[in-house]
Amino acid sequence: MNRFSYTRANDITSALQAHDAPAAAFLAGGTNLVDLIKEGVARPERLVDIRRLPMKAIDDNANGGLRIGALATNSAVAYDQRIQSRYPLLSKAILAGASAQIRNVATVGGNMLQRTRCHYFYDTATPCNKRDPGTGCGALNGVNRIHAILGASEHCIAVHPSDMCVALAALDADVRVSSDQGDRVIPFDDFHRLPGDTPEKDTNLRDDEIIVAVDLPAEGFAEHHAYVKVRDRASFAFALVSVALALKIDGDRIDDVRCALGGVAHKPWRNRQAEAALRGKPLEAATVRDFAASIVRDAQGRPGNAFKIELAARAIVRAFEQASGQELAASEDDPT
Repeated sequence: MNRFSYTRANDITSALQAHDAPAAAFLAGGTNLVDLIKEGVARPERLVDIRRLPMKAIDDNANGGLRIGALATNSAVAYDQRIQSRYPLLSKAILAGASAQIRNVATVGGNMLQRTRCHYFYDTATPCNKRDPGTGCGALNGVNRIHAILGASEHCIAVHPSDMCVALAALDADVRVSSDQGDRVIPFDDFHRLPGDTPEKDTNLRDDEIIVAVDLPAEGFAEHHAYVKVRDRASFAFALVSVALALKIDGDRIDDVRCALGGVAHKPWRNRQAEAALRGKPLEAATVRDFAASIVRDAQGRPGNAFKIELAARAIVRAFEQASGQELAASEDDPT
């Protein structure tokens, strides 16, 4: 572990000033950052403790939704009665992640900024373009069972590990950030990045910015929603594939749909073109299976993770069944 200085900020201005230094890092819950420091993956020269900043509240916002402070803990959000009644999809996704102990200290902002759980990223003896740009990607021809099937590049096939972020992507949340230059709002879909040629950059957050809050829209899809998470064990495991589905149903037709996938890409994955094509169509097995097939049509598997393509399609169908309360997969030629 490298030596670093420590400072505690009491307001956003002092936090940004203290963070304006080479290799500085914000410390909130620390559930990911501390692990990275211990493993020698992150080597900050200054830690700026922001736990005293006034960013823990969950309040109404101007759009008729809720504003969640960046320092609200995952547990506080998941068990908030307004979240459970108006945005149950978000509550279920959070409770599907990590353990109760971690959720009690992990923050919303920290959850959004957590790094990948790729084996090669954590092993400093192996090549990793995300950790050390230009060294190569050990997962390309290595152990890649947990890695991406969508949106990857020749430089990185890691996935984003968050459950919470998959739900926020499906809900079309906004991220509010602040800097000395002022405030701005980043649509959640634009917050995380695909790897491209710069896999070391996980988000579009600038170095001089801090996450202040997340805004939820008025529509929470409380009546028809589902969070399906497929993992190797029943608890405290990252998703091989997850699906956050939000539905509006008008009679026997799909009025609106939001479908975000986790465990398959560098960011929560949505296909808005496929969603648009599904609106107005009948809610029936063939329609849903076609939609699932369109989501994974461009997926590219590797020897270790090609199974994820079929798994993702089946998880989408399962999510539609749970959200609608209908049996959609029964077919002699399709055992989904």
